[in-house]
Amino acid sequence: MNEKSIEDASFKPLRIWPVVLLLLGMGVTKLLPILTQNDSEEFMLISVFMPMLFGALIVIWWVAFSRARWFERLIGFLGFGLAIAIAWLASDKTMHGPAFVVLGPVGAAGFGIAALLFSRTLSAKRTFVAVAAAILGFGILTLFRSDGMWGDGSMGLSWRWEKSPEEILVANLESDPKVKPQKYSDDQLEQWLRTPEWSHFRGPGNAGRQTGVSFSSDWSTGPKLLWKVPVGPSWSSFAVAGNLLFTQEQLGDNETVSCFAADTGETIWKQQITERFFDPLGGPGPRATPTLSNGMLFAQSATGLVQRLDPKTGKLIWSKDIKKIADREPPYWGFSSSPLVVGEQVIVYAGGEDGKGILSLDVENGELRWSAKAGTHSYSTPQLTTLHDRDCVLMLTDFGLNIIDPESGEQLLDYQWQHGEYRATQPQVVDGNSILMPTQTLGTRRIRVLQTEPRGPFVAEEEWTSLQLKSDFNDFVIFANNAYGFDGRIFVSIDLATGKRNWKGGRYGKGQVLLLSDSAMLLVVSESGELVLLNATPESHQEVAKFQALNERTWNHPVVVGDRLFVRNSEEAACYILPVADPSDGQAK
Repeated sequence: MNEKSIEDASFKPLRIWPVVLLLLGMGVTKLLPILTQNDSEEFMLISVFMPMLFGALIVIWWVAFSRARWFERLIGFLGFGLAIAIAWLASDKTMHGPAFVVLGPVGAAGFGIAALLFSRTLSAKRTFVAVAAAILGFGILTLFRSDGMWGDGSMGLSWRWEKSPEEILVANLESDPKVKPQKYSDDQLEQWLRTPEWSHFRGPGNAGRQTGVSFSSDWSTGPKLLWKVPVGPSWSSFAVAGNLLFTQEQLGDNETVSCFAADTGETIWKQQITERFFDPLGGPGPRATPTLSNGMLFAQSATGLVQRLDPKTGKLIWSKDIKKIADREPPYWGFSSSPLVVGEQVIVYAGGEDGKGILSLDVENGELRWSAKAGTHSYSTPQLTTLHDRDCVLMLTDFGLNIIDPESGEQLLDYQWQHGEYRATQPQVVDGNSILMPTQTLGTRRIRVLQTEPRGPFVAEEEWTSLQLKSDFNDFVIFANNAYGFDGRIFVSIDLATGKRNWKGGRYGKGQVLLLSDSAMLLVVSESGELVLLNATPESHQEVAKFQALNERTWNHPVVVGDRLFVRNSEEAACYILPVADPSDGQAK
């Protein structure tokens, strides 16, 4: 017997049934939401994390149960680890984190499939083939740049060598800033800023409710495009005052507050700070929306700078760093809350400990007036409302709901309903003194706020908790005793009296909704940038019309002022003219 025959005799075929099961498990869990048509958060998390677990088990199979010789196991294990290290070091930095979790199982699958195909090769060749397949699988990650995660857990990917829309925009702005000379009189500007139509995030009451114009349900010719312009990445919405349109964007290393002409999309001014925030899920850029009040403009950056600007020119009046005031670093998705102005103070969420969760800054100089306790993680916005004839600030956090006296910072109610992750949506007041509290996995709870003595603290009692409406960062709206919003990635309606579901239908991804209240209709902007018009009725899911307004991932809240719809995402902003109802044809509600 020659030397080669002796060597072959010492090898054994690999034990393949475990790796077959693991590869099947990896594929099934990855496709689980599609196979089951289940869009719940639980199934999405399974499709993201379980393939990675099965990939780790493939490595364990190789080391402990494959029947490979000891030196094969060692070479395979080290080669697999080397493949991961090389891919990590060679990949774009945007691929570090969730993109590696989502796409990394490709390398493990390559290792397992190669070992399976060459399981009966009685030489070390099978080990080197498996390692080569792992290197190839992980090497695929080096070809891409991550644009962030979509609501279904999939990664937005672009070729690494292609310039991003942001890079193209920044290059064009460097050659031509496109800032137009001021063409409005001081009287015009003062008039617009005195009575802004949409002064802050989600409009009056932070409710996402349009009033004053009734719209037609006939979209046979579609909404008319007035203008469309490229913008830097951001999940901000708009504030609107006359012909002034305010938003935030990221332009290279500069976080920017921008003012556009609402009728043309032309840039009036840009004010920039040298800050850049990036997270692997949401991508780069600010998250908050500018706030207008009494001729002043306030903005909060993702890195924690609160600024007061002159809305006419963009000139910086003052800037305060809430990281230093609250002694904390930006949370995972950055500081995402929009400023709230109440009288002579601007109220912001910081999430600091030791009573520095909510901060009140003086509008004139930015100095701290008071601070109040709140939870440590939230992407919601402080919200002004009235309860028992008292002005109150509502703040929804990971700990629950805080109700604060805006003048003193006194805690009127600290309602504990802890959520292990975060809250990113707005509470809503219904029936005078009841509040709806949305949460991603725990559902929506309705509480009734009671006052035991005049001007005293509040107490609360639970009215119901419903798992039929589980909002992530997708706010809901209220119309005629029903709520309409997103349960995961599917649109739903629930009854406000009971919390029971009226209907569920419409796969719009993780989009946003705006109530056209005078028309009894809902305007949904899907995650893919499609406009969907729905009847606001508890009877059934009734789609009226559809229209593709934007391209790419769209999480930003839409705004409607008059007959103008303002929409944007991380690449472009647009204005559409919506068809107004003709009272003579019976369409006006």
